[in-house]
Amino acid sequence: MWKKSFLVVLFSLSVHKAAMDCETMKKTNEFLSPKLSSKTDAIMQGQNVSLICSNENKSLQITYDLFQGKKHLINQQRKGEPMIFNMSISEPQDLGPYKCKAQVSNCSKYSQQFNFIFVEPVTTPVLNISAIQTETDQYITLRCISFNGSLPINYTFFEKDIAISPTISKNVREPAEFNLTKRDTGEGEEYRCEAKNRLPDHAEYSRPFTRPSTGADGCPFCLQLLLPGLLLLLIVIILILAFWILPKYKTRKAMRDNAPRDYGYTPKEVGIYANICQNQADEASVPGLEPRQCVSTAQDGTGHSQEIHYATPVFQEVAPGDQEACNDCKTGYVYSELNF
Repeated sequence: MWKKSFLVVLFSLSVHKAAMDCETMKKTNEFLSPKLSSKTDAIMQGQNVSLICSNENKSLQITYDLFQGKKHLINQQRKGEPMIFNMSISEPQDLGPYKCKAQVSNCSKYSQQFNFIFVEPVTTPVLNISAIQTETDQYITLRCISFNGSLPINYTFFEKDIAISPTISKNVREPAEFNLTKRDTGEGEEYRCEAKNRLPDHAEYSRPFTRPSTGADGCPFCLQLLLPGLLLLLIVIILILAFWILPKYKTRKAMRDNAPRDYGYTPKEVGIYANICQNQADEASVPGLEPRQCVSTAQDGTGHSQEIHYATPVFQEVAPGDQEACNDCKTGYVYSELNF
């Protein structure tokens, strides 16, 4: 009986001592709450990750337990070393929350919750450059945007391999802009930009963009002055041609409209003629009679009829000596009809 009572007393003393040791460790900060961490909380779907549970006190023998929600995942004992748990995050329910428990004797403490998040990686950004040239300087605007990737996205601009801008963070899908002023040295510079979000080691760079050289002794204002001059010269040439050709065209048109249409031979004119002087060639000419006139009618291509009057010419034969004196002498006559 007394042995049983002695064992109960010893157990009570050990429990009291352990309780005193736990309270002492808490008061003296000898046993702090564990820390649960990972290299990053931003991951891609299907990515392998490592959860690390550690305690600052490296001299204690600590038992670590890892939980996902209320589900117990693993139990390990470590002294001076953290517990590392490797896993793959494939589904949304694998994102967490996770919690770590550290226990020394009957004294235990819990870490804060830890959660992962899915992040879509950025794609190759697009760099655009616009420049305004003055006599001595250039005002350059650089614009960079990645059309895919989880926001926010951080942009940095580079000249060759040297960063020339601070990190520009964008929480909306719009280009990041950076303005700079450079002296015109006549040499082309190479620019590019970097885009990255919360995913580590997943930065993307744009294609290098080389600004064309203007030439060391170039004339930046020559083109600006030459274009208005060429435009003015072109307008003057057009006006001269218009005032020179238009009057000639009007004059030729007026002459063409006023020209008589009954004269002249037109190859394209088609007519139908009818001779109303019948049997003229068969009848003998009577001396002393006046030559008869014949009338022909002509019909042109438009269907209009016109009258054409013509007379048969008379040829008189006289003696050479009496040609001027004898006007009333009766001599023989020879008639000839001309046919056209």
